[in-house]
Amino acid sequence: MKLLENKVALITGAARGIGKALALKFASEGAAIAFTDIREDENFNKTLSELQALGVQAKGYVSNAANFDETHEVVKQIVADFGRIDVLVNNAGITRDGLLLRMSEEQWDAVLTVNLKSAFNFCHAVVPIMMRQKGGSIINMSSVVGVGGNAGQCNYSASKAGMIGLAKSIAKEMGAKGIRANAIAPGFIITEMTGQLSEEIKAQWMKTIPLRRGGTPEDIANVATFLASDMSSYVTGQVIQVDGGM
Repeated sequence: MKLLENKVALITGAARGIGKALALKFASEGAAIAFTDIREDENFNKTLSELQALGVQAKGYVSNAANFDETHEVVKQIVADFGRIDVLVNNAGITRDGLLLRMSEEQWDAVLTVNLKSAFNFCHAVVPIMMRQKGGSIINMSSVVGVGGNAGQCNYSASKAGMIGLAKSIAKEMGAKGIRANAIAPGFIITEMTGQLSEEIKAQWMKTIPLRRGGTPEDIANVATFLASDMSSYVTGQVIQVDGGM
């Protein structure tokens, strides 16, 4: 039996990058996949096709994760389409980097809204469903900069630290209901987002990584699969850093 057979997973921001890797890995382990993204584009449709090719039930939903009402509506539709939600992965995120004294209010608000408020929105909508089911796993995608901070990323670091606090608090509130909540803190992962960094910055990052390589989205997906599965049934309120030892 596959690790996620008979489970329904909802993954936000999954048309590309780490979210897509999670969706494909979960599907390969037998999960039905509902994923959201801000727009329907080539990446969205390609991800959906790849998921369906794995022989699982899969559907993509265009939704603004930062909008409270829209989130609740899309969750209602997902439950209508799939019948249940066993796993929620809060993965949607953006960056608007800049030094604190040069950071605009708009840059701050955009990142905190998309990265952190979206996680609250989806948890708020999904937790009652998991309570009725008497169980579920919530996975917040944080970052090593949410643990240790990073110059030039006050907004991103704050949002990702918030993801950790949110997961730990939900773990304490909902443990008696059989709902687990954990966070994954990726390090330097090779994605479109990190691909925008200069070669000089990438070289500096590599020097801080004992394994001397960047991670892959699949490295994150493997840990997320563990947290989504019953193998981690006694793991909650934890932060797992997937960072090559940095």
